Amino acid sequence: MNIPPISDQAFERYSRQIMLPEWGEVAQHLVSNAKVLIIGCGGLGTAAGLYLAGAGVGYLVIADDDTVEYSNLARQVAYRESDIGIAKANALATQLKALNKNVQCRPVKRRLSERVLEIEVSLADIVLDCSDNMETRQAINKACINLCTPLVVGAAIGWNGQLMVFDFGFSTSPCYHCLFPMGSDALSRNCQSSGIIGPVVGIIGNLQALETLKFLTQKASPYTRFYQFEGKTLLLHALLVQSDPECDICSPKLREVPDEDLVK
Repeated sequence: MNIPPISDQAFERYSRQIMLPEWGEVAQHLVSNAKVLIIGCGGLGTAAGLYLAGAGVGYLVIADDDTVEYSNLARQVAYRESDIGIAKANALATQLKALNKNVQCRPVKRRLSERVLEIEVSLADIVLDCSDNMETRQAINKACINLCTPLVVGAAIGWNGQLMVFDFGFSTSPCYHCLFPMGSDALSRNCQSSGIIGPVVGIIGNLQALETLKFLTQKASPYTRFYQFEGKTLLLHALLVQSDPECDICSPKLREVPDEDLVK
């Protein structure tokens, strides 16, 4: 791959990851030119956003329709008391730009749905679902399937968390709906109703960032992951993910996957 040389300033800034044999200047170039969509600027999105900006992801779009509240500060540690009442997307964008001025960051102060969601997904190389409700998760999943865009899903409640990665460029990939159909209440609870230990959210958000960087720089196919994290024991379980042949969202008979050479 012919890539332009990295500036001395960029080389110094990202030297600790560039020196990794799996990374180097080629991976840094890929990351610097990547477009990542983060949906949800709560505990997951703030943690993931900080590490993606720190790694030098070139373009971040962060979407959330909420404002910073006092009760957010215990776990959404990118925010400050002075941010209370400010739109989360704007507050997080300010923090990300303060961390890395070379990262382009576009805040979207609305809940993404329908056509707007599809447009934003179509512009991204990969999507991070950091939302906190089933309706939004299902909508993101469907949009990513329709546009063959990779999806990294994070969830956390109480002491536990989940991490899911789907590569919809391959017809064999399962989807979020395969695991949690619309009628499922497995993730219908949220932090407000059930409570959460702040560091658990941070761990899952950081894992979302890690899987995103791996996908952007070391993509293997097919690329599907599903992990369960137990905060009390620090156990991380890797689970087998299988497609539901009757899934009414990702069933092969309902979706057309482009030629592999055309997949993002």
